[in-house]
Amino acid sequence: MSDSIEQLMRILVVEDEKKIASFIRKGLVESGFNPLVCHNGDDALHLATTERFDTIVLDIMLPGRDGLSILRKIREDRNTVPVIILTARDGLSERIEGLDLGADDYLTKPFSMDELIARLRAIGRRMSGGGLSLQQYEDLTLNLITREVSRAGQKIELTPREFSLLEYLMRSPGRVLTRTQICEQVWDYHFDLGTNVVDVCIQRLRRKIDDGHDVRLIQTMRGVGYTMKATS
Repeated sequence: MSDSIEQLMRILVVEDEKKIASFIRKGLVESGFNPLVCHNGDDALHLATTERFDTIVLDIMLPGRDGLSILRKIREDRNTVPVIILTARDGLSERIEGLDLGADDYLTKPFSMDELIARLRAIGRRMSGGGLSLQQYEDLTLNLITREVSRAGQKIELTPREFSLLEYLMRSPGRVLTRTQICEQVWDYHFDLGTNVVDVCIQRLRRKIDDGHDVRLIQTMRGVGYTMKATS
């Protein structure tokens, strides 16, 4: 991505630990981004709802409103600004909840500044059209920026988890994805053979995507997993 695109990206950094916030701000400025730093949740929500940002880097643990409640409010207001959440290394439940609420990505502390920059650049490429923001298979379309899904021109309402699952299937049409792969990629934890969480979510997604259509797109490979493949 060119420097000019980076300079157009206005980043809201919400981090109450001032040393970490200063470290992030310095790294972003040196990489050509335009950051604004905020140290508490109440101010962060005000900024996020009254000003325009290209991405929000959002810590979970904050004075005032916590990061997850900020994220929830942003998404309830149908604000599609990309959000990267920052969590403690052992904060698995927070990462899962954050992704369920509509976070686009997460980093665990301590993290590499280079990794944060790389993820911001990936978001910037999608925003500028330099990356693949639109996934399409047959008459099914998924927009990574607006998070809208439609089939044959009809809009489909998905939960954040269903959206992530569909995105993962659509990235590799025809490839059989095991339950383990799906669980690790979509749920971000190692697969528990005693749970049917993947199967349940696939069933819900299939009803929304395939019901009422002659061509079925989500296929079960018995004993293996699932794939995106059109069959009558």
